[in-house]
Amino acid sequence: QVQLVESGGGLVQAGGSLRLSCVASGTFLKMNYMGWYRQGPGKQRELVAAITSGGTTNYADSVKGRFTISRDNTKNTVHLQMNSLKPEDTAVYYCAASRTFTFNFGKDYWGQGTQVTVSS
Repeated sequence: QVQLVESGGGLVQAGGSLRLSCVASGTFLKMNYMGWYRQGPGKQRELVAAITSGGTTNYADSVKGRFTISRDNTKNTVHLQMNSLKPEDTAVYYCAASRTFTFNFGKDYWGQGTQVTVSS
């Protein structure tokens, strides 16, 4: 059974940085799509950034220029480097993965979530 295990969340002051990591375990199959979503208080879950096994990336407009997503295909691992953090980045961040090149909210894989809190 595929499990996504996240690490790296925490509390940081505005302007600071955090790095999130996620590893997909329990499978030898490549996760062609890996990404990060977030859900703030009272908000819907939204895409933050995603990357395919070929290296194609997609970012939410709100994080472009501040966040960088990267992956290690040999380890089914994805990272999210978050710089210049703002209070509005405060949310639970979820790792997401799919064996296909697109992500299906109801059918693909989610991590348990890691809290990121940015203080002003």
